[in-house]
Formats: sequence, structure tokens, C-alpha cells
Amino acid sequence: MTTHYLDIALRDDPQIAAPHLLGALYDRLHLALVQQRRDDVGISFPGHALKPRTLGTTLRLHGSEAGLQALQAADWLRGMRDHVRVSNIAAAPADAEHRTVQRRQFKTSAERLRRRRMRRKGETAEQAAAAIPSRMEHRPDLPYVHLHSQSTHQPFCLFIDLGAPQPRAINGVFNTYGLSGTATVPWF
Repeated sequence: MTTHYLDIALRDDPQIAAPHLLGALYDRLHLALVQQRRDDVGISFPGHALKPRTLGTTLRLHGSEAGLQALQAADWLRGMRDHVRVSNIAAAPADAEHRTVQRRQFKTSAERLRRRRMRRKGETAEQAAAAIPSRMEHRPDLPYVHLHSQSTHQPFCLFIDLGAPQPRAINGVFNTYGLSGTATVPWF
């Protein structure tokens, strides 16, 4: 149950851009959630906005008080403490709306899709180009965080979308990025 929260706000750093720091912070959170096998911690970005497209500079963690205490006890922020301010764990406002915070994936690169098709189906570049025209590309307008895959070490963009406001919490589990298409977090 996501009854409590804590905020991790990025400090201003003239040498490191905020989106880069946010990506490094989120990479560490993901690793901590994987290592601890946690599915009871959700996330939100209070600064999430479509215009201008941004996630802001605060990562908010949601969960039970005990769950958040256990996560923080693992000291997963080691090496980041000079770059962030961590609030105390507090109860979420009782009157807050709730939302899902989820990942959206897009077919963003026709060229990448063509290469994949060529590998999978043994097609030539011309055959793949005929099957996947350039108009298939989708230019997402959602805010994102730039992460690195723990398994392949490849960089990728994690696009963050918000579900419709809900009048009350919907319980469920979160993935190792703290996201869910069904479980909600308080939105305030």
C-alpha cells in the first residue's frame, strides 16, 4: 500500500545537467529494487510536464513506511548523496488523487526496426524498407529519463506516462522501475 512517500530532489550542479543526474539516480534506484526484489515501491515525478517536456528534478518514492525504511537502509544512494536532498518519510496526503505512472514504448526508429526485421526474417535492406516505411516512426512527446540497461548496458529512453486521476488508491505491484499500469500512487 502506498501510504507514505519520500522525495529525492536533485541539487543544482553547474557541471552536471539535471537530466543526467536524474538518469543516474533512477539507474541506482532500479538496481536497488532488483537487488532487494521489491515490488511494493512506486515512483512519481512531481515535476512531470508535457510543455515543456520534463520530469522535473524530484524523484518521489511511494510505499509503506516500513517498505521505504527498508529500501533506504540499503544505502543505495551511496555516491549520489552530494547531488541530492532526501526528505524524511512522511504520510501521503489523505485527500490526494491517485494515478498510475507507467512506461510507454514507441517504435521510434524505422531504421532500427528495419535492422531488427532483417536479422529476424533474413530479409534484404530493400525488403525491410518496403515492409517498414519511414512514416511508421513515432515521435513521442512524453517526458523521459535516459537510463542504461543492467543486462545489455545499452542506453535507452524510458518514456513516462500518467494514467487518468483516480479518486482512491488501486493496490497492486510495481516493476523494478517503480512503475505500474494498474497500481496507483498518490499524486500531489
